[in-house]
Amino acid sequence: MLRTAAVTATLVAGVVSALAAPLVRAQGETRWPIKPVRYLSVFPPGGTTDIIGRIVSERLSQALGQPVVVENRAGAGGAVGSEVGAKAPPDGYTLIGGTISSHAINVSLYSKLAYDPQRDFIPITMYGFVPNVLVVNPAIPVKTVAELIALARKRPGELTFASTGNGTSQHLSGESFNMMAGVKMVHVPYKGGPQAMTDLIGGNVALSFENLPNAIGFIRQGKLRPIAVTTAARSSQLPDVPTIAESGVSGFDVMSWQGLWVPAGTPAEVVRRLNTEVVRIIRSPEVREKFTALGIEVVGNSSEEFAAFIKAEIAKWAQVVKASGARVD
Repeated sequence: MLRTAAVTATLVAGVVSALAAPLVRAQGETRWPIKPVRYLSVFPPGGTTDIIGRIVSERLSQALGQPVVVENRAGAGGAVGSEVGAKAPPDGYTLIGGTISSHAINVSLYSKLAYDPQRDFIPITMYGFVPNVLVVNPAIPVKTVAELIALARKRPGELTFASTGNGTSQHLSGESFNMMAGVKMVHVPYKGGPQAMTDLIGGNVALSFENLPNAIGFIRQGKLRPIAVTTAARSSQLPDVPTIAESGVSGFDVMSWQGLWVPAGTPAEVVRRLNTEVVRIIRSPEVREKFTALGIEVVGNSSEEFAAFIKAEIAKWAQVVKASGARVD
């Protein structure tokens, strides 16, 4: 009898344990996160990607109840940090703040890329669109796109344009301008926006097709002269500055964008939670106002919508890279 009772108790305990296991796992999942979360920003401190990451991470820390710590991993147009993110454990504790360059342009520009922007990541949401603005050092004797084209044709291969790195929207803006305007300006890549702006203000390079958030402060201070914006429509932050298209280069339309990803394989419930929290954050009046002041047009879409957009952008920029002849090996 005692032996039978013991066997029965063991069987009951086993059944209870088996039934409880899914509950424990479920509880573990709903408790995410239980430790600090790393936020990889794929460009240096002080640039647009970094600014956005710090605005979002501060508020995401409050929403999740755990610190969300920004870690800058810059280089190769966002490729260095993106590779780190692609190889991180898919456990919800690594977020990747990237851009049009890291997740759309690089795949066509680099002959060997250590990650696949579609296969190796799950999109969370697009933060928003960012216009680029064509700015020149005030010492350069041009005030319009027509005057810049005339000067570039007079001095082929002499004018230099800065970018925040190979494969960035700034780089491809310049290459597209070269191609569509029939000029030859020389690309000078930097490791990030702050470095590029420092050299531009110092006169070491002539101009840049810079992200508006990186340039707008210097424009307002009179340290840089805005010539035109790269988008099809004018920017609400610079309403008196014309577009490149309306300035004579018909069809010119380049816009950067920023977004958030996690490594492929991250649990679906974590992806859903992040999308919900981040979209709520960037659409809040406080953050929308901050983004708008920087020249960022807030989006905040679903993971599926962002994935479809990225796919289309990869195809679009593959054509631009091929037509421009730009390559990085």
